Amino acid sequence: MNIDWEILEQIQRSLGSTFMDIVMPKITALGNGGLIWIILALCLLISKKHRKIGFLVLIGLLLGLILGNGLIKNLVARPRPCWIDSRIHLLIPNPKDYSFPSGHTQSSFIAATILTLYQKKWGWIVIPLAALISFTRLYLYVHFPSDVLGGMFIGILIGIFTFYVGNIILKSFESGNQLRK
Repeated sequence: MNIDWEILEQIQRSLGSTFMDIVMPKITALGNGGLIWIILALCLLISKKHRKIGFLVLIGLLLGLILGNGLIKNLVARPRPCWIDSRIHLLIPNPKDYSFPSGHTQSSFIAATILTLYQKKWGWIVIPLAALISFTRLYLYVHFPSDVLGGMFIGILIGIFTFYVGNIILKSFESGNQLRK
């Protein structure tokens, strides 16, 4: 048994409970389609002060959707643990797409990275939320730990890229608009 399976089995043995079975599907639902991060980005768009960062979060999530969910998932085509081992009763609908990387984790860490780079104190909220959403994917037996680690790594890279390159592009647009005035 490799380390991925050992970790999943240990989570099931040591943390499985009625309480966790109720709570974990609710927390993971926050990450469905990047929902919590899209809502947060839209709220930031409303505020003139934070509009740019809301826009960058949405761009980062779109890049993650294209690269992670569209390209990498289909190239790697890794089966999910729940497809291989059906002994565990799933508490959420059986996902239809491949396992690597975890899209919930990737989108969570894209948003958390961008928001933390923008406002370090926001990291105290968004990083633990991203980690919690990511952990639910293991508890719910729909991802391997390496899927979550891969999603975290890819998400952080996309978040850093989006924040820095996006700011450069936005500044050049702002400079161009200043010259025309």
